[in-house]
Amino acid sequence: MSKALEPCQSIERSLQKKFRKTIWNPFIEAVKRYGLIAAGDKIAVCISGGKDSMLMAKLMQMLQRHSEVPFDLVFLVMDPGYNERNRRKIESNAELLQIPVTVFETDIFAIANSTDKSPCYLCARMRRGHLYAKARELGCNKIALGHHFSDVVETTLMGMFYGSQLQAMPPKLHSTNFVGMELIRPLYCVHEDDILAWVRYNELDFIRCACRFTENREEYENGGSKRQEMKQLLRSLKRDNPNIERSIFNSIHAVCLDTMVGCKTSGRDYSFAELYEARGKTAAADLSEEE
Repeated sequence: MSKALEPCQSIERSLQKKFRKTIWNPFIEAVKRYGLIAAGDKIAVCISGGKDSMLMAKLMQMLQRHSEVPFDLVFLVMDPGYNERNRRKIESNAELLQIPVTVFETDIFAIANSTDKSPCYLCARMRRGHLYAKARELGCNKIALGHHFSDVVETTLMGMFYGSQLQAMPPKLHSTNFVGMELIRPLYCVHEDDILAWVRYNELDFIRCACRFTENREEYENGGSKRQEMKQLLRSLKRDNPNIERSIFNSIHAVCLDTMVGCKTSGRDYSFAELYEARGKTAAADLSEEE
């Protein structure tokens, strides 16, 4: 008679078996395709307590266990001022998943919630800064965040609709304020619907929005945020084109700059006139070489 699996073993097996094609393989695809992990890395896996970061932590732990590439992990939980219920939920889920978390506290919620001018933007910037600083203090050279495929698509649309720009969410980037530090997104190719399916299958319960600024605001419960608006739009579009998200995702990998009337790179804006002149010079040079 086979021995019953412990809860954590069952959860890991679900990632290796039932969700191998939808979660494990896309996770490995992102790590390899974008070169997210290198030998000798020490990565701070940043856990907010939600489904995405908790799944990322478990996947990174499993990868480290089986990878031929040696790297170290620190499972970092920053408490920005969670209420007691959410703090306990994060700790209990970490114990359930057998993830050894390192917790440090900040007063970010108190500071961000004291201002009416872009509190969410201020909170996000402060959280990122604290995570980088703590990770560097612990000897890490990278931080890993739980943004997934659906976040990438939604962010691209939000930039177009409300930011007047074609801007994607990259799978990794160099920190501009912490020299030598990088940010990576290991869930870059994993769909949110598949994460939700994994959560339901294993009967898991993670915290949702723990922000004290939004937790009592009715519009967030009713999908009033711009990101929720993008989710609803994509659900509607997928009724006619089930591959719409994949098309958007693929488009940010195949940007044709020759057709753009303006672009920005390395902090500099290039106008249509500049681009047109440069293309003309290139065309003339190519013609001269052919002759």
